[in-house]
Amino acid sequence: MRRNDRQITSTEKIIEIIKKCKIIRIALQDKDGLYIVPMNFGFTCEKGELCFYLHSAVEGRKVAAFAENPCVAFELDCDHQLTEAEIPCGFGYNFSSVVGNGRIELLNGTADKISALTLLMQHQTGKSFVFTEQMTKGVNVYRLKADDFSAKQRMK
Repeated sequence: MRRNDRQITSTEKIIEIIKKCKIIRIALQDKDGLYIVPMNFGFTCEKGELCFYLHSAVEGRKVAAFAENPCVAFELDCDHQLTEAEIPCGFGYNFSSVVGNGRIELLNGTADKISALTLLMQHQTGKSFVFTEQMTKGVNVYRLKADDFSAKQRMK
């Protein structure tokens, strides 16, 4: 990281950033090239292992790409605010971000899918929902295990 003064190394602070974000951008690659898709998510971070939980339709370019190549990159950002100055070069932008790489896997078991969907809805809405097995049949549910990640913040 070029700007070490902006690096966030505390896992607790990184989790605080993730909690404020509602969209994760997933970068993937398929036979047609690079592709970035924004997705809603839920997450866990246990013993330093960061996992994101995502859902999608059961078919489409993203689904095929995940099956073909499970290696992905991800990005989340929040705390956006313009900082003004007297001269153009003095302007800046506040932000907090988390970026990383990982592997995505399709969850097949009903219990795993329900758990992941529950985490996703809790993160997105702050509410608890009950999912049935039938509800899980119409969607794909994924776990993205982060192999590595870093966070950065600019606040002036």
